Amino acid sequence: MQLRLILGDQLNAAHSWYRERRDDVVYVLMETRSETDYVRHHAQKVLALFAAMRRFAEALQAAGHRVHYLRIGDAANRHDFAANLAWLAVHYGATSVVCQLADERRVDALLASLPQQLGLPLTQVDSEHFYTTRDEAARLFGGKGWRMETFYRRMRQQHGVLLDAAGKPEGGQWNYDAANREPYRGEVALAPWPFAAHDLSALWQEIVDAGVQTLGAPQAGALPWPLTRREARAWLADFIQQRLRHFGRYQDALVHGEAWLFHSGLSFALNSKMLSPHEVVQAAEAAWRSDPTLPLASVEGFIRQILGWREYVRGVYWARPDFGSVNALQHQRPLPRWFWDGDTGMACVAQAVQGSLQHAYAHHIQRLMVTGNIALLLGCAPDEVDAWYLGIYIDAFEWVEQPNTRGMSQWADGGFMASKPYVSGGAYLARMGDHCAQCRYAVKQKTGPGACPFNSLYWHFLARHEAKLAANPRLAMPYASWRKMDEGARQALLTQAEAYLQDVDSL
Repeated sequence: MQLRLILGDQLNAAHSWYRERRDDVVYVLMETRSETDYVRHHAQKVLALFAAMRRFAEALQAAGHRVHYLRIGDAANRHDFAANLAWLAVHYGATSVVCQLADERRVDALLASLPQQLGLPLTQVDSEHFYTTRDEAARLFGGKGWRMETFYRRMRQQHGVLLDAAGKPEGGQWNYDAANREPYRGEVALAPWPFAAHDLSALWQEIVDAGVQTLGAPQAGALPWPLTRREARAWLADFIQQRLRHFGRYQDALVHGEAWLFHSGLSFALNSKMLSPHEVVQAAEAAWRSDPTLPLASVEGFIRQILGWREYVRGVYWARPDFGSVNALQHQRPLPRWFWDGDTGMACVAQAVQGSLQHAYAHHIQRLMVTGNIALLLGCAPDEVDAWYLGIYIDAFEWVEQPNTRGMSQWADGGFMASKPYVSGGAYLARMGDHCAQCRYAVKQKTGPGACPFNSLYWHFLARHEAKLAANPRLAMPYASWRKMDEGARQALLTQAEAYLQDVDSL
């Protein structure tokens, strides 16, 4: 008898495991406190994963497979992978355990320890999900500068994506990012998201009764996320039909009161493996090839996020096991209290945090240039920022969250991933969004009562890190501007920023 362990982010119905039904195989899925408690997760993340796992188990059983499912409240549940597998091995008379490769180092180490703990042989197989192997990106770069664009072009060539008959990029360019930076001013109507509205009230009560501590709004009576492969495929089709056309143009836009805009919302389905990146990329490319009115810039921009960025950050994650501790700028400030309730006068930050608490979701510019930007300007400790992003988002698993947070958002890696820190003053936020009209701070004001905190904090950040950053060619212009200011103007900005830094909880 063989036990096959399925993790909560391995809901891949197309895996080769399921091509044959075997009486000598028992598939094991378990809801454990070891997974709910290593960081404080958003309630919707716990709900959606448990509900999707249960539906996946039911589908396996309906297809004739043997399944043992341990629920969060089951009396027999030891709430630990090894402890549960130990008694299940005895119960079924198992002689071996097989699992798919884990995507997080924490779980990978745990699985590697199973043979010693169980006294049984362990075999690990591929999850059959990603375009790349764990070490493929590392082999490509060979220790040289890790720039995503290099990796992305190789992936396009290797997998024949958006190439013409001569093997050149469609449209003559590899990257159309410059065309995808427009603010949204209501030029086209927003399409509604295909919310699933699952009633998971009973499951939520099980989670509460088990003592699991979460954050954010559970929306247990109408959870709006896909929980099966069929639902995930419907979301993909809806995105291709309703929003892909405008995705690229407005992907960086910030709109007050609009959490979704033209984004796909597919990251949870992808990261739990209900969808494969291959089918998502193929669907987008096929839509462009069948509809000449679909903007290439939108399609390329979307495909770049999946085939390029998603695979790239996974490569970084496995190449850099030290990423969980890097802190190149030596930032140590605790996260302000408003990261947990959104109660801040900065309208763009309040919207991003409150939306994250409400939906377990924020789009990439909210994450990078709003919450990430303010955390970096304030000098918040990367450990705290890391834990916040990992917990609050429904799509956050360490392999994808950690490189994005440590590398792109907080520049804690010292430039391994990004050639410059992603910081900005208020002007960028005003240009890309409409939050400033609802803000208690004046975006055009740099100092004095009511001045936008992003403005003075931006210059303070550059000033305090000048020794490390001044030689960066991508920061040559702002440092030149800083040096051209008269001493009084510079001091006024630093004094304003220091006042904000003395009481960040009141911002």
